[in-house]
Amino acid sequence: MGEIPHEKALVERFQDQPFAMLGVNTDESKDDFRSKIKEHQITWDNIFEGSTDGKIPMSWGISGYPTTFLLDAKGTIRYRDLRGDRVAPAVAKLLAELVQG
Repeated sequence: MGEIPHEKALVERFQDQPFAMLGVNTDESKDDFRSKIKEHQITWDNIFEGSTDGKIPMSWGISGYPTTFLLDAKGTIRYRDLRGDRVAPAVAKLLAELVQG
């Protein structure tokens, strides 16, 4: 759960931008999933998959948490597995590209 402060900061920093975050949870227990959402006050959308064998993890090659993807406005994966302080500049770059058209 070490990435959550960075994720919260991203959601806050880019809240007025065309930016969205989606979590895909692979915990086996839906109760654990719900508990983590509540405990860490996660405000962005999350999908419970129940394992890494779920449809989304299998399709996207997600084998654990965190696995990150940054997609551009066309839905193309531009970055994968960025962590910490490397995420915000990448998001800012994609948003700048969107504005430039």
